[in-house]
Amino acid sequence: MLQSIFKGRYNVLFSFFAVFIAASFLIRFGLLMVSIPKADFSFLSVIQLFLVGFVYDFGVALFLGTLFSFYLLLLPQKYTDTITNRIVTYAWLSIILFITFFSFFAELTFWQEFESRFNFIAVDYLIYTYEVIHNINESYPLPLLIGGVLLLVALVIYMFAKRKVFKHAFQSVSTFGGRLMVTGSLLILTLLYGFFLSNSKADYSNNRYQDELSKAGIYSFFAAFKNNELSYNDFYTTIPKAKAFQLIREELKTPNSSFLSQENSIKRQITNTGKVYKPNVIMITVESLSGEFLAHFGNKQGLTPVLDSLASHNVLFTNLYATGTRTVRGMEALTLSAPPTPGSSIVRRQGNEHLNTVGRIFQKAGYSRTFYYGGDGYFDNMNEYFGSNGFDITDRGRNLKFDDTYKTKRTIIQDSQVHFENAWGISDEDLFDVVIKGSDAQYKSGKPFYSFIMTTSNHRPFTYPSGKVKEASGSGREGAVRYTDYAIGEFLKKMSTKPWYKNTVVIIVADHCASSAGKDEIDISKYHIPAIIVNLPEHNQMEISPLCSQIDIYPTLFKLLGWTYESNLYGQNVLDPAYHPRALLGTYQKLAYLQQNSLVILGPQQKNKTFLYNKLKNEQLPAKLPSSVVDMAVAYYQSAYDLFKDGGMHQ
Repeated sequence: MLQSIFKGRYNVLFSFFAVFIAASFLIRFGLLMVSIPKADFSFLSVIQLFLVGFVYDFGVALFLGTLFSFYLLLLPQKYTDTITNRIVTYAWLSIILFITFFSFFAELTFWQEFESRFNFIAVDYLIYTYEVIHNINESYPLPLLIGGVLLLVALVIYMFAKRKVFKHAFQSVSTFGGRLMVTGSLLILTLLYGFFLSNSKADYSNNRYQDELSKAGIYSFFAAFKNNELSYNDFYTTIPKAKAFQLIREELKTPNSSFLSQENSIKRQITNTGKVYKPNVIMITVESLSGEFLAHFGNKQGLTPVLDSLASHNVLFTNLYATGTRTVRGMEALTLSAPPTPGSSIVRRQGNEHLNTVGRIFQKAGYSRTFYYGGDGYFDNMNEYFGSNGFDITDRGRNLKFDDTYKTKRTIIQDSQVHFENAWGISDEDLFDVVIKGSDAQYKSGKPFYSFIMTTSNHRPFTYPSGKVKEASGSGREGAVRYTDYAIGEFLKKMSTKPWYKNTVVIIVADHCASSAGKDEIDISKYHIPAIIVNLPEHNQMEISPLCSQIDIYPTLFKLLGWTYESNLYGQNVLDPAYHPRALLGTYQKLAYLQQNSLVILGPQQKNKTFLYNKLKNEQLPAKLPSSVVDMAVAYYQSAYDLFKDGGMHQ
């Protein structure tokens, strides 16, 4: 009986299982081949990743086929060889094959960008279909690729027909009891997978590439969708709340600061002495500007002559690290000066309005504040975040949704101001011209201004105005980096002719690196970014070398400006003798704390890993660290999570 079922009514379903697993094997093999030069794989680790991968692939096949198995269970015998059943079967198979092959194509492109299976980034991208679809269309020959997917679907259906898979299915005879046994078994297996095989079980090694290759893309996608919000207190190692804040307050305490509350708070008064400067401040947050692109950090290609020249004659942070791997993480660090918390960035969370941001400090100092973005600020909730925290908005908005209850202004960049545009926004040159126009108007108003600029040109599809740099538009990352550097140079040239330039400080910093993937689950070298403070009076050719984080840029700047202010920031003045060098880095789930050569990585399910980090070799060796180091790592992340959830980051 079972033989007739497996070779009969369920023949199409089980044949699909075989095709899916075979195709998954080929995808995994291809990704392994491109990863071999970047990671150390032993023969046993390769065997292991394929075995674990098979388990996840089979689970995905079950999930995709369960609904059709119920159809096969309930389909009466007399309707087996009918036109209706043929239409339903062909339609289901065509749709499920299209989804399968298209997801495999998406996995390849996602790996090319992030060297990872689908994660929270892929989930986020589904929300912003305009940017993503246009980005794919501009980066890849989409009609050709969709045509190729359809051709693969047709080829599989042809193979099924040639092997008489459909004939056996449509002419089979089966009993309801036999069908119930098969469908029930598939359902039980599916439920077992869903309840007991978490995606995190694939993180079993110290080789990040091995872990990622062991996973299945679709399985990873739904796991990321399910875990988009993570409660630190529920999933990570904790210490008593009072102890966490005590450790952080001790960490932040300096001779020139005094805490304003004895409760679980970090709010304090910072008193700086010396001459006080109140210049305009323009921050250029550069998309994906890895430190490794600059000659100052060893690059031999000459990609960033402008930035390297600026680095030689201004204030340069040489040992600074991004907090995350996404633009919204960089924005979070630069505006809130807070460690990354698990799950979504605060930029994208509810309850993120009226926060004690860096912008709030500028506001209290009498500054106007503007957020400039060359794309649609609806993406990643940027407009709502900046608008609800007192910034005026200037963006290339298509989506006009904007909550004006925050009494801020939104300006749409007009077509007449745009000479080049791609999926992510207008070219950096066009954006900088918009900033200059806005700065002229702010200068005439008589108030100092603070501007947060987010660029987009150094992002796939890496297209930009032709004739500006030697690389052709769309040719790859190197051309985009060179163009961004060129655009910054042109921006500074135009600024230098303005009456407000002499009293304007420019900060140039990356939001994150171009790639964060490496052999280790958090590759420290892939978080190293440049930060340059340009045109700061009396501070030329100054290198700031202590280990530090994006969150430390503004507290250090405020010291150099001589400001006294109220701080609710985790960031510190790196130049303070009391400063303890450290960096805070993270992904959506893993949170890292680097103190000198001691590295702590906190993960869900209260999993902690400790290493000794060798910067010269970029090597992490498992090691037992003092409990005080682990406690400090926990204190940073736990207190930051509690501070936001309890309203302590709010005004």
